[in-house]
Amino acid sequence: MSPDWKPSLSGALVTARPFTPADADALYAVASDPRIWEQHPEPTRWQRDVFQRFLDSGLALAGTTNGGMLVVHDATTGALIGSSRWYEWNATAREVAIGYTFLACSHWGGRWNGELKRLMLAHSFQWAERVWFHVGVDNTRSQRALERIGAQFHSRAASPADPAREAVYFTVDRSGFAR
Repeated sequence: MSPDWKPSLSGALVTARPFTPADADALYAVASDPRIWEQHPEPTRWQRDVFQRFLDSGLALAGTTNGGMLVVHDATTGALIGSSRWYEWNATAREVAIGYTFLACSHWGGRWNGELKRLMLAHSFQWAERVWFHVGVDNTRSQRALERIGAQFHSRAASPADPAREAVYFTVDRSGFAR
């Protein structure tokens, strides 16, 4: 059975569904806040042309079995609040990466991101044995968020997205996942 990296997921705080081009403007409205990208390796992603590269890379996943991009909504209000995606599915090793996640500043503080990641991890472990997270070295906010969901530091190495930059790698294994 092939993995489904384009599901709809529902929790008490968030819902997530596959990104469509019709979501682009609403997603950019959230992403246009420079505070979201302050610690990110690409701190100018709040600019439309830079953000467009992010969207293009997410759309490129749509036609593959390697991953998929989701838009995230507040489950109470229905407002679009961010995005996340799966990428780098390795069927042989049974590993996938989750990342490119961002949420509106109004939804920071761990509850929404924590639920989103737990939903994505539970979905991932239908096929994967290990989930990877690649985080910018200076993005301590995201590193702390991963630690709160039980991700373990693995290593520090070249970023898969940009080998000229370093990234911090975290993992969650199926055997250690606590829903």
